[in-house]
Amino acid sequence: MHWHNKSKEAQYAKNKDAYNQIIMFDLPINRKYILPPLCLILLSTLFMAVNSNPLFEFNRSLIEQHQWWRIVTSQFVHANWTHLGLNVLGIVFIWLLHAEHRSPLRYLVHVLFLATWTGMGIWLFCPSINIYTGLSGLLHGVIVWGAVKDIAVGMRTGLLLFVGIWVKLGWEQWHGPSVDVGDLINSRVAIEAHLFGAIGGLILSLNLLYELLKNRFITDKK
Repeated sequence: MHWHNKSKEAQYAKNKDAYNQIIMFDLPINRKYILPPLCLILLSTLFMAVNSNPLFEFNRSLIEQHQWWRIVTSQFVHANWTHLGLNVLGIVFIWLLHAEHRSPLRYLVHVLFLATWTGMGIWLFCPSINIYTGLSGLLHGVIVWGAVKDIAVGMRTGLLLFVGIWVKLGWEQWHGPSVDVGDLINSRVAIEAHLFGAIGGLILSLNLLYELLKNRFITDKK
């Protein structure tokens, strides 16, 4: 009986080690991968908790009065908690897919560039949008860059993701924003921001695309 118990304990320890190895292998739980998206979630949650929209949301009339920071900060505030929750799911999804592709510095640079790019796109090309909030445009750019990076490192799923995101964007531009999601977030879904963000992701990917094309050209010559 004593030998049987020790055998069961050894088997349990072995199974636990195997389980931990699976978790460690599958999930990007290294601190440098967790902290950037966690900080983005905490920042957006803090802004929501203290009701900072009057100060930070995209408000065209106030931007015209030189409150330029709203072009960037509008990406980090949300219409309601449901809106924030949907974007948090997006952040987590991107973390699961592409966390290893970005260092904390690269994550910060991408977020700031895409926030500025998306806000400027709305400001310059969407005069009908007077109020805008949310991370969704920025997140579309993050996904596009991640998909191109997947392709660059030889992951076939990257091509599927890249095509899928542009099909989604095309569908949105053709059929208009989702009414159901708009009801959930108590605001019109700014599909224009999704498109601007995705274009921003392509701009961030230019060096990756250049390397891909150069490598393809060299391969074809051989």
